[in-house]
Amino acid sequence: MAIHIVIVGGSFGGLTAAFELRHHLDPDQVKITLISKNSRFVFIPSLPWVAIGRRNVDEISFALAPVLARKYVDFVCDSVERIDAAKKTVSTGAGDYRYDFLVVATGHRSANEKVPGLGPFDGPGHSLMSAPEAEELNEAIAHLLHQPGPVVVAAAPGASCIGPAYEFAFEIDHLLRRRRLRHQVPITFVTPEPFLGHMGMGGAGAIRQMLEGALDERDIPYQTSAAVTGIGVDAVEVAGSGSIPSALSMVIPPLAGVAAVANSPGLANPNGFVPVDERYRHPDADGVYAIGVATAMPPVAPTPVPVNFPKTGDMTEQMATVAAADIVARITGGEATVAELRARCVMDMGDEGIYMSVDPVRPPRDTIPTISKGRRWLWAKRAFERTYLFTARHGRRVPTALGW
Repeated sequence: MAIHIVIVGGSFGGLTAAFELRHHLDPDQVKITLISKNSRFVFIPSLPWVAIGRRNVDEISFALAPVLARKYVDFVCDSVERIDAAKKTVSTGAGDYRYDFLVVATGHRSANEKVPGLGPFDGPGHSLMSAPEAEELNEAIAHLLHQPGPVVVAAAPGASCIGPAYEFAFEIDHLLRRRRLRHQVPITFVTPEPFLGHMGMGGAGAIRQMLEGALDERDIPYQTSAAVTGIGVDAVEVAGSGSIPSALSMVIPPLAGVAAVANSPGLANPNGFVPVDERYRHPDADGVYAIGVATAMPPVAPTPVPVNFPKTGDMTEQMATVAAADIVARITGGEATVAELRARCVMDMGDEGIYMSVDPVRPPRDTIPTISKGRRWLWAKRAFERTYLFTARHGRRVPTALGW
């Protein structure tokens, strides 16, 4: 009987794991099944562009089934209800799937309930952590252009994905300047970080000074070590500093583990994240791996307002590659290598971009971080998006030299 590997999740981690595993393991010997509640892959880093109107969701997504079929990977479009690590089964609405190895790449659940008023569907606050939220935010921006008013861009306490907040602040500023409306729209940036550019990794080189200068140049006042406590129709509440007027608010929420993982006994911590070792193996559940946002990663250091460890698409793919290599080694014999996580990303600033390379993510670091700003990085970000989507859509392992 063939060895069966089940992958739960069809985003960066799940897709990369499937490609890596199939590259090294013959379909006649190893069966791979990928289960995802979504039928389409969405390039999450481009969601700020969807919100701002530069992209639509169809342009940054593709159907998973035909791509996986080319790689001899079975695709199941269904929601996972439970994982039984003792019996080695994954339960969905359509039935159970037994595994020899399991890769948990479920991504996150946005814990919007941690910020009262953060919708977008049941409150006035907006986010952009999913395609529907980005589309809803795009509608709110269209309304703002007709009825200008103050904007608040923020990350909530405990957020781990703060980069999109910076991008959105710069992008909305750039859009308003092009529409000759910026003088009617005050923008305020609020972050739990102890300083700008901390981003959950303790900062990197000159990124703090670069971001401080960029926000000052654009007349965007900012608050650090700030905790958003509530969002109203016309204001955002911040602990210790009162209300900030807001006709439109975009707040990045803290993240939590998805229900199927959180509710599976012995699999996750109280927040729903899966504990792992340096090879992304679960310490107790045999054959179980977790990658990406689903993993439990402690913060780099305590901060006055909680800021969690960052988890980017590039870092998720690094985890997927290490986990896949370890599974291959266990099946074929051998020892897989491990490596510390690095961070490489390009931040859109509207009219230019910032490139940042940090290795490793957790300080101290043997190498000096690379920080560079210029229009060329904005072009590089756009080119990378197209390159990634093209290669992934054709079932090929994607180049990640640039990162994101």
